[in-house]
Amino acid sequence: MREFIVEADGGSRGNPGPAGYGSVVLDAATGETLVEAAEYIGVATNNVAEYRGLLAGLRAAHELDPSAKVRVRMDSKLVVEQMSGRWKIKHPDMKPLATVAARVFPPDQVTYEWIPREQNKHADRLANEAMDAGKRGEQWSPSASTAELEAAAARTAVAEPPAADVPKAEADVRAATAVASPGWAPADLGAPATFVLLRHGETPLTPQKRFSGSGGTNPSLSDVGREQAERAGAALARRGTIQAIVASPLARTRETAGIVASHLGLEVTIDDGLIETNFGAWEGLTFAEVRERYPDDLNAWLADPHAQPSGGGESFAATATRIEATRDKLVAAYAGRTVLLVSHVTPIKTFVRLALGAPPESLFRMELSAAALSAVAYYADGNASVRLFNDTSHLR
Repeated sequence: MREFIVEADGGSRGNPGPAGYGSVVLDAATGETLVEAAEYIGVATNNVAEYRGLLAGLRAAHELDPSAKVRVRMDSKLVVEQMSGRWKIKHPDMKPLATVAARVFPPDQVTYEWIPREQNKHADRLANEAMDAGKRGEQWSPSASTAELEAAAARTAVAEPPAADVPKAEADVRAATAVASPGWAPADLGAPATFVLLRHGETPLTPQKRFSGSGGTNPSLSDVGREQAERAGAALARRGTIQAIVASPLARTRETAGIVASHLGLEVTIDDGLIETNFGAWEGLTFAEVRERYPDDLNAWLADPHAQPSGGGESFAATATRIEATRDKLVAAYAGRTVLLVSHVTPIKTFVRLALGAPPESLFRMELSAAALSAVAYYADGNASVRLFNDTSHLR
């Protein structure tokens, strides 16, 4: 019995925005590329584009041999887990696509495997070629595609050698603020846009673990929070790689950014896209108080990223859409540079979640301390690399 590997990907420039998918069918025994498929699909979300890529790859494999075994490899954890039956499919745009995809082959002929994005270069490049063609008002053409050659070049890229043995704190410092460290990325991508993500210092609400979003009292930093900002600023000044500072408009982030800026000799730019989630009627309450007063709303919020806090707050899905748009705008504005983003718990966790391709529920599995530093690098081909998370060594 023949065995195929289907690699698929999809992307959206805006999410939702102009979208496309790419798929490749490989001979599992030889690694030979048998079929490439790509298409610009108009305005859609990333997830819909990924499902369209999966469906195109399965159909191409079926045309080659309907009796074959198929191993699907994708960097979308969502699609892999849903098609494997481990996660429920709730979104109305994805349900019919998943249903059709599940019927292309008998279930016992198809397996699903998650792979890192770096291993899905071929399909990723096909998807980007399709989106580029759509932008020009054209259809993707296999004769003009260079995706296979570029993916082969990427696979042969040599990893950066490990750094010399240094203390962990110093290693974290270097990782967080490195300007041009390609790692596994192809050498021709140039320096990434690196976001050093700083959560604001403590406010009076922080140690009480109260919901404090964009719809509450807008507290300033406490004395402890100001001291934390000073230490963060001093640490970043020693590193010396921050080239710009962008902050959320709330008082606690403006104040934190201003203190850090005084150490770095930089101006602070305000971007509303970095603001914290609006927690509606939960603002100022502890988790236990919300559980007591709004149990049904809280349960729904914990289970569904589209659920809003009581009183018309902002859902995690809406926050993610906002952060994606902000990310894309800032990556374009600061290409090849290192910029400090002073923001809040939910936006910073969302930057990290999106970079990892992790599901929304991963937000509940991350601990982000006041004045903690994280870092994500964004490359020209759309790949992201999480370099640091929740570093508080500068506070000790």
